[in-house]
Amino acid sequence: MELLKLLLKVVPLSLASLVAMGVEAEASPSAVIEWNNVILEAIRVTHPGPPMVARMLAVSHTCMYDAWAAYDADAIGTRLGSALRRPEGERTDANKTKAINYAAYRAAVDLFPSEKPVFDAKMASLGYNPISGTNDMATPEGIGNVACKAVLDFRHADGSNQLGDLAPGAYSDYTGYQPVNTPDSIIDPNHWQPLRVSNGHGGTVNQKFIAPHWGNVVPFALKSLQQYKIKAPSLAGSMGYLEQAREILSYSATLTDVQKVIAEYWADGPNSELPPGHWSLFAQFVSERDGYNVDKDAKLFFAMNNALFDASVWTWGIKRQYDYVRPVSAIHYLFNGQTVKAWGGAYQGTRDVLGGSWNPYQASTVVTPPFAEYVSGHSTYSASAAEVLKLFTGSDVFGYGVTIGKGTSRVEPGSVPAADILLSWATFTDASDEAGISRRYGGIHFRDGDMEGRRVGHLIGSEAWKKAKKLFAPHAGRDNDGST
Repeated sequence: MELLKLLLKVVPLSLASLVAMGVEAEASPSAVIEWNNVILEAIRVTHPGPPMVARMLAVSHTCMYDAWAAYDADAIGTRLGSALRRPEGERTDANKTKAINYAAYRAAVDLFPSEKPVFDAKMASLGYNPISGTNDMATPEGIGNVACKAVLDFRHADGSNQLGDLAPGAYSDYTGYQPVNTPDSIIDPNHWQPLRVSNGHGGTVNQKFIAPHWGNVVPFALKSLQQYKIKAPSLAGSMGYLEQAREILSYSATLTDVQKVIAEYWADGPNSELPPGHWSLFAQFVSERDGYNVDKDAKLFFAMNNALFDASVWTWGIKRQYDYVRPVSAIHYLFNGQTVKAWGGAYQGTRDVLGGSWNPYQASTVVTPPFAEYVSGHSTYSASAAEVLKLFTGSDVFGYGVTIGKGTSRVEPGSVPAADILLSWATFTDASDEAGISRRYGGIHFRDGDMEGRRVGHLIGSEAWKKAKKLFAPHAGRDNDGST
């Protein structure tokens, strides 16, 4: 019941749909699920950027997986291989659970130091001593501590600048990125423009590109940023540049309640778990739907979150490479001094607006995310996660639904939607495709940024799954599927 309560709180789930699917909540979710929820809540509280969230989840679940692998007959860890392997008599669920708890705790404290009291309380509630730093590998707490330390030691030097040792401030840029444009001037219409947006308290703040160095981070299975060939985005002066802007205006002028709901549901803006965490919630549903145990949970969340992590590295590397303009800036540039038909703002419906002041269907504190357009993170993240979920389960079947209540919009509260709307996805691919197009409905991304992100995201997910399978069952001739 704990998982269902979480889902109902975070994404208003259609309980009738869930019951109709024959899904029943387990009384006690695995340690992997419990700590996934703890990490997601820490993300909601601390508000890191999207690529940092992907890494946080990947590091956490890698620590959990490596600790779990010590108690499996075949699986090997990412850092220490089979060196932590415990004898058959110790391979109990109790030992796996305890090792996972200690590994998850070490990762959580390292990644979210401000939330340590919360993590201490979690360990105490489980009956564990959080200050036990033992490295005795004859104990599950020792396995958890040693396994996670190896992962953290490696990740502290992965180029993310988590510790602020490459430049002051955790995860701060150390590459010297400077935007070509300013909040007041579009100097080059092919490049990203930082916007001046509402801070929600009567003032404004100038956007700063989140993590322009992220393409330098050591990935999981990704070999290089050039591993996947993509076409370059359309340049100003070309018909493609104009047509992609016109498409966004067309969406804006004809937005339905369903499209508005889709744009908001997938937005995952401030105070949420962001796209990588969103897919972790979906994975929890799959675990519950299919009755997974701690073994399958350890492998599923490890594989999927490392695919999402690779998606973050590739996407942000491409964003930095092209530093491409967002729709809001391109439309301001193209249609300045002209009148266009579009969404006119909250509660204004479709009307004639000045092209130079057009805004996308977003909250005033967001307007457009603070990083370059090409390619879409939502599209790449979602496709990579969907691919792993499909490959792990052996089917693209999802069967999940979310009811969005009447008037619950954050952009037009009380008005949108006019009646309850059920969003549902028969397949993982359906869900990931909707996540991609949601950004076009919301005026955040162009078609090419969406479609190229989707295409490469599936490839990234497939490569991450291949590497994960080799870790799950490294022996030649074994059927390396996700089963135990």
